[in-house]
Amino acid sequence: MTLVPELPAWLADLLPLRRSASTLADGRRIHRIDHGDLAAPVVLLLHGNPTWSFLWREVIAGLSGLRCVAPDLLGFGLSSRIALHEHSVTRHVDALVELVEQLGLRRFVLVGQDWGGALGVALAARTPERVAGVVLGNTSGVLPPRPRGTWFHRFARVPVISDLVFRGLGFPQNSLWVAQGDRRSIKGAVARAYRWPLRHLSDRPGPLALARMVPDSLEHPSIPPLREGEAWLRGFVAAGGPLALVWGERDPILGRALGRHERAFPAATVTRTQAGHFLQEEVPAALAAAVREVAARAGLM
Repeated sequence: MTLVPELPAWLADLLPLRRSASTLADGRRIHRIDHGDLAAPVVLLLHGNPTWSFLWREVIAGLSGLRCVAPDLLGFGLSSRIALHEHSVTRHVDALVELVEQLGLRRFVLVGQDWGGALGVALAARTPERVAGVVLGNTSGVLPPRPRGTWFHRFARVPVISDLVFRGLGFPQNSLWVAQGDRRSIKGAVARAYRWPLRHLSDRPGPLALARMVPDSLEHPSIPPLREGEAWLRGFVAAGGPLALVWGERDPILGRALGRHERAFPAATVTRTQAGHFLQEEVPAALAAAVREVAARAGLM
């Protein structure tokens, strides 16, 4: 059995949920929250950059009666670290597919935010029989026609300076509040909890790598697997698969991306909020309600 990393007492108090860990075939560890009755319908919750499963704690609190599985991506949270050059859409999806297969998760509701949404639909493209419904929030399940990224992603490609700021100064996990609708939503011990897993310099390749994984052209290596995920999502919804969109419109990074998702999926249930990028910290009840609605439409409840 893979040992579950311990948390300091102050952080354990903030995260009173059952946690587990699994070892992949290559020896890397995937840490996760795995909370609820193991026989209950499953919700798979995927985080993005630069967070970890802690992000979902308040959403999970609103999902009693369901089994909530929220893994830490490789390089984040309490999962194993990988080198900067090892991060890719394919590498992360490979790890998630292996975890899902190890745990035997079937007919689950897929929930993703930021990179979690894009990786989630790419995961679904690889294991379509396992996904019963989808909830997306402040992500990019549908690519823009001319991907360029934001100033944040362009800055991540500036030589030397981006390494200094991301890896040396702990950006952006030291300033998550800037992307929020209510900037008081990430402060104090909560802000500390997001910094804690990446507190050492050697822990920090992940945020820079995921920023660079965002396509800046149609020739970017992330494009093929992201296109596969988008194609799966379009086909899933066209076939009647339930999809809900929950968006924080005050998100400076992906707030405007809601428009292209609404155009692509006019039948999706849409919940607009005044939250920012990390909407789990501002509107967890809206996300939990969307999960329950999708689970019901999928016949899981």
